[in-house]
Amino acid sequence: MVAGLSARFLDIRSEFGALCVGIDPHESLLEEWGLPNSAAGVRDFGLLSVEACAGEIGIVKPQVAFFERFGAAGIAALEDVIEAANAADIAVIADAKRGDVGSTMDAYSAAWLDAGPLKSAAMTANPYQGVGSLEPAISRAEKAGSTVFVLCATSNPEGIVQQHATVDGSTLSAYIAQAVVDRNRGQVPGPAGLVIGATLDIASFGLDVESLQGTLILAPGFGFQGAQLVNVRDIYGDLAPWVIPSVSRSVLAGDPVLMRERVRRARDEVRGA
Repeated sequence: MVAGLSARFLDIRSEFGALCVGIDPHESLLEEWGLPNSAAGVRDFGLLSVEACAGEIGIVKPQVAFFERFGAAGIAALEDVIEAANAADIAVIADAKRGDVGSTMDAYSAAWLDAGPLKSAAMTANPYQGVGSLEPAISRAEKAGSTVFVLCATSNPEGIVQQHATVDGSTLSAYIAQAVVDRNRGQVPGPAGLVIGATLDIASFGLDVESLQGTLILAPGFGFQGAQLVNVRDIYGDLAPWVIPSVSRSVLAGDPVLMRERVRRARDEVRGA
């Protein structure tokens, strides 16, 4: 059985560093790679990406939406990509951003974290209905050594007003972060992680870096979106050992034959940071 990300993170970080490569088959990238804009195209894109990452890094993050758009055939393609990553001993973060309550959230997490064709080492989740509403997923992750990455401080400009809103004297982002820390109950790393974008002024979100020690941080925004991998420590400070910097287009764009070299360079930048 494939081990979850929380259970494996320290070993992955020791062997490869913490770089994560997003597998995001945008239509423009499919065209650039000479692949059709179809389920077959995203399948080949995903499999080629896994092949380029195998032996170089330990984490990939397929963006589920780019596969879902082709319906059942797209989901089947994603199953093949996840299977290939698991076979290559690469931890998969399913970037699904699911969020709901009760039995529905339990079913979402069963799809992504339980034994089955979509089984991943981690998933992303949206806490709009409250971090407590994600408990079925976090509980499932806890049993499996997996991780649920909860959206906390995102880099899209539309999210700033909402995430800066105050709840009980804290920003919403800080409130979510504290709820995740409390839920982890001292486990390092725990079953709940956070998504905190790399292009942000983290202090402006009211996040207490010290309290987040030992919490896994999924960090989009590197590469194409502007943040530099060599600046991981400058951006996240003492949280840096727990940060999983994610890149996608900066390593995906270009000749797919050269993707392995681009992945290797990005990995080495993170190691040297």
